[in-house]
Amino acid sequence: MRNKILIVDDVDINRELLAEMLDDEHEIRMAENGEEALRILKADHEQIALLMLDLVMPVMDGFTVLKELQKLPWSKDIGIIIISSDTAVQTETDCFDLGAADFVHRPFNNRLVKKRVNNVISLYQTQQELEQKVERQTETLRKQYRLLQLQAEKLKQSRSNVIDILGTVVEYRNLESGQHIERVKGYTRILAERLMKDFPEYGLTPERVEVIVSASALHDIGKIAIPDAILMKPGRLTESEFEYMKAHTTKGGEILNSIKNVWDEEYGKVSYEICRHHHERYDGRGYPDGMKGELIPLSAQIVSVADVYDALVNERAYKSAFSKETAFQMIMTGECGVFSPKILDCFWNVRKEFEKLADAAG
Repeated sequence: MRNKILIVDDVDINRELLAEMLDDEHEIRMAENGEEALRILKADHEQIALLMLDLVMPVMDGFTVLKELQKLPWSKDIGIIIISSDTAVQTETDCFDLGAADFVHRPFNNRLVKKRVNNVISLYQTQQELEQKVERQTETLRKQYRLLQLQAEKLKQSRSNVIDILGTVVEYRNLESGQHIERVKGYTRILAERLMKDFPEYGLTPERVEVIVSASALHDIGKIAIPDAILMKPGRLTESEFEYMKAHTTKGGEILNSIKNVWDEEYGKVSYEICRHHHERYDGRGYPDGMKGELIPLSAQIVSVADVYDALVNERAYKSAFSKETAFQMIMTGECGVFSPKILDCFWNVRKEFEKLADAAG
């Protein structure tokens, strides 16, 4: 703990008077000019609690000492009391501007000097204790933040593992290419990033896009609950079979709602929206809820186009693959249901990127 006081005055009797007043509570160091004071401070500043500084001295005056101290980072931890007979307001103002904390005027009043000295030392010690406390708390917060980051990474990895497992199960049961989910994620990213750029009113951010892309992998999770006879039937489904197949949207939502403590609230919400609503259409003729227009969650609208495009350009049990040109025209003309004009505008602009991904995946 700092307990030393450095008294700087070119008049011996002034130094001795102040030392006599204060040495019962503090260890006293003395200097007779500013240059000597700076040497002592630089060597012993960690132990000095207070500098009592005369203004008018030979070799180096008090104002110069104050200016030099402002260049030293540790000087903020040392209280400064000016010793002066000058009571001019401008003198005091200049000293305060240069970092002084208080004044004692000659002739010295014993009681007043002790009071001012103890007040300044107490003030600076309290300030240092608060700074140290803040520093400790800041370090604690840093550690907690690093821990939260690690936990978030673990949660993200856990989420990714669950998605991979669920996606693999769906694709094995559906007898589709194992790359379907990855392709849908790729198309979703292309379309979402373009939408973020062209239509900022949707409020998409890079973080939100990442959530939508990741969650798109779960769009068909409800197919787990569809009987093999329907799910793997070659050729087209009957009307009643198609109605049962449509239930994969609602069943998927139920499955996701039953999974606890795997993903955060936002991810769970987006996953559910995509799973339940990726077959909704902009004119209200989709399923399961017949949602219309912008009532359809944006995430589901984006994945709808990605899923339809992939279904068109790849062979399925019930159909051959369409050419990329045909698939593009079918989506733009509404043969696969009506999509948002804004999303179609983006789809038009990223056509070549879709086709490049389709070629790479094929």
